[in-house]
Amino acid sequence: MSLLCHDSSDLFGLLSGAGIEMAWHPSLSEQSNDDVQNMLLAMERGEQPLDILCVEGSLLRGPNGTGGFHRMAGSGRPMIEIVRGLANRAQYVIGVGTCAAYGGVTAGGMNPTDACGLQYDGATPGGLLGTAFRSSSGLPVINVAGCPTHPGWVVDTLMSIALGDVNEDSLDALGRPRFYADKLVHHGCTRNEFYEFKASAEKPSDQGCMMEHMGCKGTQAHADCNTRTWNGEGSCLRGGFPCVSCTEPGFEEPGHPFHETPKIAGIPIGLPSDMPKAWFVALGALSKSATPKRVRDNAVSYRTEVSPAIRKTGLKS
Repeated sequence: MSLLCHDSSDLFGLLSGAGIEMAWHPSLSEQSNDDVQNMLLAMERGEQPLDILCVEGSLLRGPNGTGGFHRMAGSGRPMIEIVRGLANRAQYVIGVGTCAAYGGVTAGGMNPTDACGLQYDGATPGGLLGTAFRSSSGLPVINVAGCPTHPGWVVDTLMSIALGDVNEDSLDALGRPRFYADKLVHHGCTRNEFYEFKASAEKPSDQGCMMEHMGCKGTQAHADCNTRTWNGEGSCLRGGFPCVSCTEPGFEEPGHPFHETPKIAGIPIGLPSDMPKAWFVALGALSKSATPKRVRDNAVSYRTEVSPAIRKTGLKS
């Protein structure tokens, strides 16, 4: 569903123009049953080339490592067996979404299905394929993490591979493409003025910054959601919901309600990346003392109550 929301008017034409042909997708392709089984077996045997293997969803290893909880319809074979066979033949292996990358929501709680990611089990390297796994290109699994992942991240990753621009240096420490993972969700957030003055939202409908009270992790989450918006306009924050850091391993179990910010002595535990606690406290106190009434009032309202003042800039031509 996410991929089909890509902003291209002709997604498959765009991929085809880059030399990318979708061999098969369970929801988007016409082939079924014997045609699919024969194609996958041919790829596993090396009789048919497989340049890029994209896996969606976590890998269910249970019960007892058999993979019997998730079998491919029509074949009776565990999906983990098929994925291992295809991964050993593929030039590149991509985990599409946080579940395929790290285990995601499926691996939360008691994890009765023993779900994991392709090369990570949560934040721990390993997963289904193991720490040492490398595809035929010499790369580890490329983790296009996100829940859901942004269609632009998927397409740009595929296009980068087609252009030969993907290497170890283009992936971050968790295997995510750096073109989006080197950004923070905080960048481009429409609530940044409220953040700068530490003018915080107090309830879901408020316009203010959601970091202090409502669990927002946009200052820590690695993604470009607010500069590469969804469907040309949206993001979680623009929709009024705090960032839950869905591109990170373990986001599904933060240890607190998603919409609450845990604190110690009134100071949020999840401080912005790269900022020492003492600096944040000093900056927060200074910012709050300088907060304009307009910003303070608008922060706890569902609409703009006070408009910016109209003043001459003092600039002369």
